[in-house]
Amino acid sequence: MKVFVSSLIGGYEALRQAARDAITSLGHEPVMAEDFRAQANSPQVACLQALRSANLVALVLVDRYGQPHSDSGISPTHEEYLEARGTKPILLFVQQGVTPEPRQQDLLREAQSWQGGLFREGFETAEQLRTLITRSIHAYELAHASGPVDGSALARDAEALLSRRERDRAQGEPALRFALTCGPARQILRPAKLEAEKLADAIQQRAMFGSPRIFAKEEGVEASINENALVLSQESGAFARIDDRGRIELRLPLERGSRNNRGLGSLLGVIEESVLRELANAISFSVWLLDHVDPTQRVTHVGIAATLDASDHLGWRTQAEQDANPNSGTMRMFSGLDKPTSLDRVRASLKFDTAHLVEDLMVPLRRQRKGQ
Repeated sequence: MKVFVSSLIGGYEALRQAARDAITSLGHEPVMAEDFRAQANSPQVACLQALRSANLVALVLVDRYGQPHSDSGISPTHEEYLEARGTKPILLFVQQGVTPEPRQQDLLREAQSWQGGLFREGFETAEQLRTLITRSIHAYELAHASGPVDGSALARDAEALLSRRERDRAQGEPALRFALTCGPARQILRPAKLEAEKLADAIQQRAMFGSPRIFAKEEGVEASINENALVLSQESGAFARIDDRGRIELRLPLERGSRNNRGLGSLLGVIEESVLRELANAISFSVWLLDHVDPTQRVTHVGIAATLDASDHLGWRTQAEQDANPNSGTMRMFSGLDKPTSLDRVRASLKFDTAHLVEDLMVPLRRQRKGQ
């Protein structure tokens, strides 16, 4: 496999050598500007032609932007990124502990917001970069060897996780139900690891004291194994579930200390800001848990789904509406179970496109509750 290395050259020779070492250690061919022979084409054309012939692109972004081309007005690295985007898998590595130049900051924002990449990590040293490139190429190989991933099937599987279980809609406060499924489908956790006390302890510690915190610190936690899955639950109804295939389910109460002005109206509606907050918390916690059980990035794609556990009479209000009229509200008529809303994405988007994911999940939930 040919791996094109895109980065500045002058002053960053150690980083490029680390990339070369990582690629060759796995038996692949590094494609690097330093190795190009003299040819009639300009260096710019030669680099873009070499990139088009590669199977994979390792993009290393540092503090400097580089000298823009006189014709395109952008740097060679920026041009290579734009050429690869949408046509080649891009493995993105960002230097940490430095202050990027203004134009480099723009490129970083552009690259990190793109959803089509497979992997993104930060590094500080050449040795760290070598390790990260080695790991990411290995993860890409595993995913490629498993065949294409059916994103829509992952989304349907996430919906099925929420739909197949009887939901407690009548008791307790409203809650968000969230599910994440993994692709390519394979066993992520062996039975011994799933049942190990170490895993349950790590999840409990993160859920109760991490950021975000999804469990109440004042409540106890019960851990059990059910249907090839580890389940941690609290009396409030909050729970976290992960099975041997890395599929994650969460139930997060919506009222955990979120309101300064509850009033009678809080009994008549789900608060939009609470849903947004818990969706963001669910995604963030799932990112941590997936990284914890799959640190080598065997999972490259995910399906995510969300729905509400809430009594049928509860409508939908914003926090501003609640604050303006804390003792009034509108009850909705019975309309049956809320349907899950779902998406499929590359794994990296969980970290770097969280705001859009939260919004895309929330809007259909709001539409159902408001009857639109």
